[in-house]
Amino acid sequence: MLSKAWSLWYVDAPDPRTVLRANHNPDPSAALALAKQLHEDRDVRPVMVGTLAGCAGPAADEVCIGCFPGVTVLCSAQSARIHPTEIPELLVRPLASEHTYLVSFDVEHGWGAFAHWERGEFRRSFSSTRVRILEDEGLPLVWERPYWAGEHPVRRRAGELPDPHALPFDPPDFADAANDEWLGFHYREPAAPGVLAPGDIPVCKFALHPKGTMPDSPVHSAADGGAHNPTHRRGLFGWLRGHDPVG
Repeated sequence: MLSKAWSLWYVDAPDPRTVLRANHNPDPSAALALAKQLHEDRDVRPVMVGTLAGCAGPAADEVCIGCFPGVTVLCSAQSARIHPTEIPELLVRPLASEHTYLVSFDVEHGWGAFAHWERGEFRRSFSSTRVRILEDEGLPLVWERPYWAGEHPVRRRAGELPDPHALPFDPPDFADAANDEWLGFHYREPAAPGVLAPGDIPVCKFALHPKGTMPDSPVHSAADGGAHNPTHRRGLFGWLRGHDPVG
């Protein structure tokens, strides 16, 4: 169960879940190209191939990208914004995708957010802590109704009293429900056997350096315990080593 994630999804596939379950490599060439496109002011260095189980909430000087047929995921601190509609315009539709989905949360701060753009046009966004709505734009979606109706209350410790201003749901879980609705898997719920989980989705991780300061260090293997396909990942490591360092 992840405690934080900040992810943007660019989707053309009609069924993203099927794509993500298909055991695809995360196309390192496309991932590198997108990382460089979005960070023209930085040097981009491949670091490793991991999975969303360990790479969904990267630091500000890192970015994790998985490129699959019709689905691309970008995990970047730039999407961890309390007002999702304020993400840089370049991040909304860098790939001319049909749909852009933002799903971000931080359990430690009790914060969650989600947003949707269709062909670059804004449709819906929500962001809140347990007691304060930070952004609520666009029309609420059908899948949201059980949360507003109090059918998914905050899981509290024994003896813990709710704040009288608390929302009827936990914002990280609300954001995670958006992820399941749009992408077909949960970040926050333990996956049953055979059900798509963050550890099944491989991504390429890159370090971002100020121009001209990139060290010459080797690519290493993932240690997030979420190996998707070791044989495929070894092939990707070879590709990354052959392209390290890159500017």
